[in-house]
Amino acid sequence: MEAKLKQLQDEALQQIEAAEGLKELNDIRVAYLGKKGPITEVLRGMGKLSAEERPKMGALANDVRAAITERLEEKNEKLEKEAVNKKLASETIDVTLPGRPVKKGSKHPLTKIVEEIEDLFIGMGYSIAEGPEVETDFYNFEALNLPKGHPARDMQDSFYITEETLLRTHTSPVQARTMEKHEGKGPVKVICPGKVYRRDNDDATHSHQFMQIEGLVIGENIRMSDLKGTLQVFAKKMFGEDREIRLRPSFFPFTEPSVEMDITCKICGGKGCSVCKGTGWIEILGGGMVHPNVLEMSGFDSKKYTGFAFGMGPERIAMLKYGIDDIRHFYTDDVRFLKQFQTQE
Repeated sequence: MEAKLKQLQDEALQQIEAAEGLKELNDIRVAYLGKKGPITEVLRGMGKLSAEERPKMGALANDVRAAITERLEEKNEKLEKEAVNKKLASETIDVTLPGRPVKKGSKHPLTKIVEEIEDLFIGMGYSIAEGPEVETDFYNFEALNLPKGHPARDMQDSFYITEETLLRTHTSPVQARTMEKHEGKGPVKVICPGKVYRRDNDDATHSHQFMQIEGLVIGENIRMSDLKGTLQVFAKKMFGEDREIRLRPSFFPFTEPSVEMDITCKICGGKGCSVCKGTGWIEILGGGMVHPNVLEMSGFDSKKYTGFAFGMGPERIAMLKYGIDDIRHFYTDDVRFLKQFQTQE
């Protein structure tokens, strides 16, 4: 039995040394140390031995089992390291190769225009005011000299949620809320950018959702000439120093007198072309002196304070500045369109 155990040990160690893979090594472990292995069979035959031989053979069997187990563990560790090294070698990354370029996005053209306008007016001493997009009928209309039943409400076909709440049709409610917060004390000097909503059929020049930026100045001795000077600075900064402006009489319920502002056509320089329909001028925004009723409803003394207001559409300004022919391009998320406005930063 002693000779049998030593023979099994030698055979097992030779096979372990020759093993080339973890699966082969596991098969050797099962073959020699498993329940049906030769060492187990030898141990089962110890009952036939004398009382003096049993302890000696038992100790020898345990030593053989321990020697085989130890060599299995050493070989297993070696094969695992070799497998890891082989995998690392096959998955080596050449860090000297150039990396894959990361595509960078850029600001949306409307965002660029809004931020450019904001920076311009902040530089002129204005602050930025914001308000809710879901408005009450009072702030959207009544506080702006548009009482219920006023015909001018039809000019702004609205999305009503209830009889008294709606999606705002302009950013003028922000002006009304701002004036109310000042509690009749000037000066006030703000611009109000934001989204507005009107029931309109979408086409190349109209959208049911678009943006507005409105400005408001209230103080003592504010005149129409202040409005004209402000708009002239705006036009030259946005469209070039060679731009000229003209003011035409118009009507808005919340300003009196009211004007429309045109700028000289960029294409023809004011000589007349198909873009400006031969006039040499392109309409850009509206404005006027704040109506006394609007001042009074917001708590201002119209005999002491005057003011001017104006409103513009960033989409229209972007279309004129960048030569965009369809307002829907701003909202369709076409990457080909947006890539044209990427800049290196």
